Amino acid sequence: MQKYQSILVTGGAGFIGSNFIRYILKKYPDYKIINLDALTYAGNPANLKSVENNPRYEFVRGDINDRKLVNDLMKRVDLVVHFAAESHVDRSIEDSDVFARTNINGTLNLLESARGNGGVRFHHISTDEVFGSLGPTDPPFNEETKYDPRSPYSASKAAADHLVRAYYHTYQLPITISNCSNNYGPYQFPEKLIPLFVTNLMENKKVPVYGTGQNIRDWLHVEDHCRAIDKIIHQGKIGETYCVGGDNEKTNLEITEEILELMEKDESMIEYVEDRQGHDQRYAIDFSKIKNELGWEPKISWKEGLKQTVDWYKNNPGWWKPLKEKTSK
Repeated sequence: MQKYQSILVTGGAGFIGSNFIRYILKKYPDYKIINLDALTYAGNPANLKSVENNPRYEFVRGDINDRKLVNDLMKRVDLVVHFAAESHVDRSIEDSDVFARTNINGTLNLLESARGNGGVRFHHISTDEVFGSLGPTDPPFNEETKYDPRSPYSASKAAADHLVRAYYHTYQLPITISNCSNNYGPYQFPEKLIPLFVTNLMENKKVPVYGTGQNIRDWLHVEDHCRAIDKIIHQGKIGETYCVGGDNEKTNLEITEEILELMEKDESMIEYVEDRQGHDQRYAIDFSKIKNELGWEPKISWKEGLKQTVDWYKNNPGWWKPLKEKTSK
């Protein structure tokens, strides 16, 4: 198994990145982590309050497009785990420029720095949205699925994937890529579906459901996702892509109804709103490759994970209330 001394985590103050940092520091007592995050709207230092005084953790505020800063940090690490990205589809529809700047140019800057510093091992976190949309009876996405992005967000992530793969083929940079389904769990920014609905209901506000609520997503608990990344960076084959899914397809309306039940609310709290532009109908992931090659599969059941997540938001209004107030201004 590959071992590391120091890891550069980009976007580590975000939802998945912060969960990953806590996971790695707990599991590997000799690993050091440098967290590079620009602290844009979704980056929150409070996500890492529990580790901020850990001597093996260092936070650096900065932009992945800052060439000098990235190069200085790259000299100190032997692995990059690249989470940093603009990730909200609605925001990409309103303003795609920042998505290209961060997701494409920022990834390119990191790759070039990794190459220029002796070929630093590079793991890129991507999304199932690069594969487009599935019909009701289509087989799930897998590592051979053709790319077909439908939004500025997914197009920018697809471009980043292609750049990462190109650096492997052209420069032999030691890379891996993972494409995951929708994550959920604690510390998720409250504009995303599950935390938005839970926190709205706590404030006695209605929950906005796009269209008829029949769009289908596969849901993956963030802790299961962290375990998958752990497997890939330590045992994954260089140059390979791994699809990571939750084996848990749900319509948006099903999720809404389950949240209402857990929150002891009825369907009068649903507000159907105009559907999102280019709203993909269905995502699903076949994760048999990572299961067969690396022995990973999701462990947290949907019922257990959703209840745990709802309870976390109920118990942490001091975390999410300032974020909702900031984004509503």
